[in-house]
Amino acid sequence: MTPAPTEHADADPYTPHDGDRRWRASHYELRLDYRVATNRLEAEATITATAVTALDKVVLDLHGLGVDRVDVDGQRARKASTAVHKLTVTPATPITAGAEFTMHVRYKGAPRPLRSPWGQIGWEELTDGVIVASQPTGAPSWFPCNDRPDDKATYRFEITCESGYDVVANGELLGKERAGRGTRWTYATTDPMATYLATVQIGRYRTHTLRGADVPVTVHHPADLTAAAKTDFGQVPEMLALFADRFGPYPFPSYGVVVTDDELEIPLEAHGLAVFGRNHVDGEHGTDRLIAHELAHQWFGNSVTLGRWRDIWLHEGFACHAEWLWSEHRGGDTADVLAARARAGLLDQPEDLVVADPGPSDLFDDRVYKRGALALHTLRRTVGDDAFFTGLRTVTDRHRHATVTPEDVHDAFADAADRSATAIAAVLAPWIDEPGVPELPTRQR
Repeated sequence: MTPAPTEHADADPYTPHDGDRRWRASHYELRLDYRVATNRLEAEATITATAVTALDKVVLDLHGLGVDRVDVDGQRARKASTAVHKLTVTPATPITAGAEFTMHVRYKGAPRPLRSPWGQIGWEELTDGVIVASQPTGAPSWFPCNDRPDDKATYRFEITCESGYDVVANGELLGKERAGRGTRWTYATTDPMATYLATVQIGRYRTHTLRGADVPVTVHHPADLTAAAKTDFGQVPEMLALFADRFGPYPFPSYGVVVTDDELEIPLEAHGLAVFGRNHVDGEHGTDRLIAHELAHQWFGNSVTLGRWRDIWLHEGFACHAEWLWSEHRGGDTADVLAARARAGLLDQPEDLVVADPGPSDLFDDRVYKRGALALHTLRRTVGDDAFFTGLRTVTDRHRHATVTPEDVHDAFADAADRSATAIAAVLAPWIDEPGVPELPTRQR
């Protein structure tokens, strides 16, 4: 008998009930018919996948939605059963190891966010629309999937809802057309994407395009925030140019920003997108730090993605450090000043956290962000700017649209600085592998 995914030896201990390493997805085609007024979803998902091992059952992540029918390779599944967080499909014929197969799932229900140790995540109703924020395990709230950050796939979305709403999803807008009682929006992304970064945003938005960037940049926002949004996000083209110089070419064909009409606790990143609440837009550049942070995630998090959740500093430490680079570039506080300030703040907090393995409950603790950024700042001051930024570009080039480990980062900086990977790891270790708050090195001249 095939073991359940929760018993699989390779399961991520931070999210042991999510994902199945016995198969991999390569493409998701999602057709969603959604009614904002009633929060009703009728949907179809077609998943192209490959069996890593022989499969007499295929287990997918799906939460809170009913399944009407499943077909595997064009044949109706012998059985399809749903549990609290799983859809288990028994194909008519077992799938051999290495074989490519296709699953077609017809499902429906009232999507709602999942309760998790990190709050409510996934598909969530706004006052008048929808936000999808799935990090780390909220994707099953709206589509059946193999919910692992290292199982990246391409996507196509066809989303129909009432006319009068704007729909934004990952990738390029391929078309918009009347469909029955509503409007159908079609998007596609050809760059592999992790499930938690897949998103749909629905609201009554105005859209404008920013000039001066090497890729198209669009901002979707409530009408009453037009002037403030143009001011606050007007520097995004300059941010893109700075980060492309420091990190390597922007990894996607375009970049989008959505400003919801609701207030949000924090902004969030998605593949090729970032989402802010109206409270993050003041027309006075009050959230430039957050805008830089979410943009930096397009390189570190969305293109170069962790393979296991314990390594979240590879996303958040890099994005936090990018805030300091932007401030320095614009003539504000230097990275040295901001690093010293961050270090001082850590002295007022418990010094028991180990960034390399913070534990699920502290996955998004601010100390992970700051200590990760301080590790990078320490490395910059140790190897010098030329080697440091070469190392960043090496990471994003080698692992573009793929997954990354801390050892991969060590190797990239070792090559850039002409040092051993062990030496690079030793520079980072006091911040990443140990508790306590070490001293910062002086600037290299």
